[in-house]
Amino acid sequence: MHRRTARALSVVAGLLAAATTLVPVAQAAPVPLPTPWTDQVSPSNALPEYPRPQLVRSEWLNLNGTWGFTGAPNLNSPPIGRPLSENVLVPYPIESMLSGIKRHEDNMFYRRTFTVPSTWDGRRVKLNFGAVTWETRVWVNGTSIGSHTGGFDAFSFDITPALKAGENEIVVGVASPVDGSRYPIGKQRKTPDGIFYTAASGIWQTVWLEPVQAEHITRLDTTPDVPGGALDLVVQGTPGQQATAEVLSGGQVVGTASGTVGSHIRVPVPNARLWSPDDPFLYDLRVRLPGGDVVTGYFGMRSLGKAMVGGVMRPLLNGKFVFQLGTLDQGYWPDGIYTAPTDEALRFDLERQKALGFNMVRKHIKVEPARWFYHADRLGLMVWQDMPALDAVDEVPNGHANYESELRRMIEQHKGITSIVQWVPFNEGWGEYEAGRIVDLVRSIDGTRLINHNSGSNCCVSDPDPGNGDVIDDHAYQVSTGTRQPDARRVAVLGEYGGLGRQVPGHEWEPGKGFAYGALYPDETSLTNRYVEITKQVGRFVHGRGLSASVYTEPYDVENEVNGFYTYDRRVLKMTEARVREINQKVLAIAKGTEVGRGELVSLRVTTAGYTDRYLRHQDGFVRTDVLGEGSADFGKKDATFWARQGLADASCLSFESRNYPGHFLRHASSRIRKDANDGSALFAADATFCAREGAGGTSLESFNQRGAFIRHYAETVYLARSGGANPWDTPTSFAADTTWAASVPLWRSGADLPLDQARSFRVTTPGFTDRYLRHRDGLARTDVVNASSAALLKADATFVIRRGLADPSCYSLEARNYPGQFLRHADFRVRLARNDNTDLFRKDATFCAQPGSGGVRLASVNELGTNMRHYAEEVFVAISGGGHPFDNPVSYDQDVTWTVSAAWAP
Repeated sequence: MHRRTARALSVVAGLLAAATTLVPVAQAAPVPLPTPWTDQVSPSNALPEYPRPQLVRSEWLNLNGTWGFTGAPNLNSPPIGRPLSENVLVPYPIESMLSGIKRHEDNMFYRRTFTVPSTWDGRRVKLNFGAVTWETRVWVNGTSIGSHTGGFDAFSFDITPALKAGENEIVVGVASPVDGSRYPIGKQRKTPDGIFYTAASGIWQTVWLEPVQAEHITRLDTTPDVPGGALDLVVQGTPGQQATAEVLSGGQVVGTASGTVGSHIRVPVPNARLWSPDDPFLYDLRVRLPGGDVVTGYFGMRSLGKAMVGGVMRPLLNGKFVFQLGTLDQGYWPDGIYTAPTDEALRFDLERQKALGFNMVRKHIKVEPARWFYHADRLGLMVWQDMPALDAVDEVPNGHANYESELRRMIEQHKGITSIVQWVPFNEGWGEYEAGRIVDLVRSIDGTRLINHNSGSNCCVSDPDPGNGDVIDDHAYQVSTGTRQPDARRVAVLGEYGGLGRQVPGHEWEPGKGFAYGALYPDETSLTNRYVEITKQVGRFVHGRGLSASVYTEPYDVENEVNGFYTYDRRVLKMTEARVREINQKVLAIAKGTEVGRGELVSLRVTTAGYTDRYLRHQDGFVRTDVLGEGSADFGKKDATFWARQGLADASCLSFESRNYPGHFLRHASSRIRKDANDGSALFAADATFCAREGAGGTSLESFNQRGAFIRHYAETVYLARSGGANPWDTPTSFAADTTWAASVPLWRSGADLPLDQARSFRVTTPGFTDRYLRHRDGLARTDVVNASSAALLKADATFVIRRGLADPSCYSLEARNYPGQFLRHADFRVRLARNDNTDLFRKDATFCAQPGSGGVRLASVNELGTNMRHYAEEVFVAISGGGHPFDNPVSYDQDVTWTVSAAWAP
């Protein structure tokens, strides 16, 4: 038993026995994996916070706590006036440990009593539900009040006519069949397995009563109008009423306006402070009706959109491109399933993601309680809101109608949420149908946000792309292959990647059954190393492939899926926080333009509209821009490839070393940008140092020793220019665009050259093993001692013809000298010899980019990120230093991955 289980068991037993007016449950449900908040839950404090931060009333009565409970064959015979056989803790789903039931029922009844406060006399009484899965029927004092269908939206009933003096009875019947595609369920299943999890049936969000005036407000729809300096407010409620709205900042009214309920009211917000992840400022809102109804809420001033930025279609926040770096947040809990044990726990989930350096959350096919969105708004986390999926593609009676009805309600109830920046109707084709029409439906409800018609539309059971959404969304878990690029109308995002796993004993849902979307890593260091490596690739794709967002799977383990930063119980952070935050911040800086991939090869692409196929390159010692594409000559691509080095004059800035002229750097002289050999002088160091600044969709490179002057292309020539200066190239016309460069994936990916179409042998450089060579034997690569007296077969096996890379012509493939048409490739990390089957996978597995090594050449895999061909105990693998396998051992890694390219043993 978990060391915290005994304590949590006693708490649950106590809370379920606490209501003496109800029949106590015989035995509390076990606690398989308690969270730090499990033992804080009791009938007296089950989610006590006011549940609706955007429509707050001062008087209310929380009905969370212990209710009577029973399963039932159907909902036709409500148990009016009689106690039920079990107790349940509301609002935790009945399958959860915190509910005390911990089993599924297709049909169920809840019952409790309450007394209306005498101070509410003369007003209407509303019974409110945050969410119930799926069909709900309500009786008050034996009178049928109404019904509702939908598992993720809030709803209310006016129960005033059914009330009586003194004690009143509520009976709630719920039908939750879960499986069968009748209605959206997301990842819930009656029989959880793999990526599908325990169902969350019944009441799973707060239930409360509140008094309202006969004429009252039901919803506040807020749409910020940043250019207009106003809030567009629609007050939903009793028709015909005149509403007065006040916007407040720090308790002071800054804008006021009046208008009719249901109409658009423009409330001025002068000199608005804009909401962003860096400054998540929120205004308060107060709205009154003449009859006395007063509600408060909040909103953030921010604008959303998309536009060409630096020649790339980008999402905009407040008119600027902000890379959206997020996680795939599924919102499951081991103690509460769909329902966080406490509001502190709900807030913790988002606070920890912000602390790790993320600025966005993709809420994955679940809709959270209103307080979750409040925390996201307050913390400054942008949100992609998924629609929970149907569980199959095939239509069943009313399945699509239910889906669209719930989709509409989800958007209508949440379109006032500041942090939501994107709607995602479908995921990987699950339950997808008529996606083009669904995009149009979403846009008709809310035209202010981007619409991602199907996250992972490159995957699984996805239908053909209808083309009318705003987003091209690929799922690529190891990010080694290129994501699709944006087009003239749509931004490109990486909707899911990562899925890196690690089991932590003592913190597993079912010990030993944990899985991830790839190999499991044995420790914190190896897991973090891999996260850093694949996230570097995300940074390369920002300008290299026009990527505008990424979503890492995932922040927290879910049941047996162990690919979270944290364990499912939120007790163990499985990676090193500082390193995760550092690489995340670097990706955001690259996107902003204030950082370039240091220590890596880069090419600098022009971002000026109409010239985005041009790159900065050197020629005859001077620097210019040229059109360089796939068909360009090798020397042109090499001339346009540079090592981004630490600044020669300032380590916080950059110097760009020529890839094909080592020791030569870009520098300015007499206003021209040149490529010259470093003479070691202080003047050269200063002339060759440039500081990365935020540009117009990329990086502007400011001179270290001539501040205010930037590298600019002008009529194909490249200068050091100052806007409004005396020279023709200083013209302010298109200055911002002309001085902005996209630091992209290098046009020439190899940093070292190998002799094409020539036979060579590759000698080990590790001290003590320098008489060994790379060879193939019985279809596998290994190293063996080879010398002049070796057998002819061994010499032939140790000889390879260097070919252009099968997957990338700037890299290399190694063809066996004695088996033409067969190449070294890796599979399951082992390097082997195999015949080219001309598949995309083979070509990538058989392509290696040559890079400078520790006294020789490294052979870096193009599709197993961060790995190099390594000899280890005579065998040969693609390995990463500090990875999860024995052959990733960091000891002597640099020497083991370095090879001397020598004369062929079998010419």
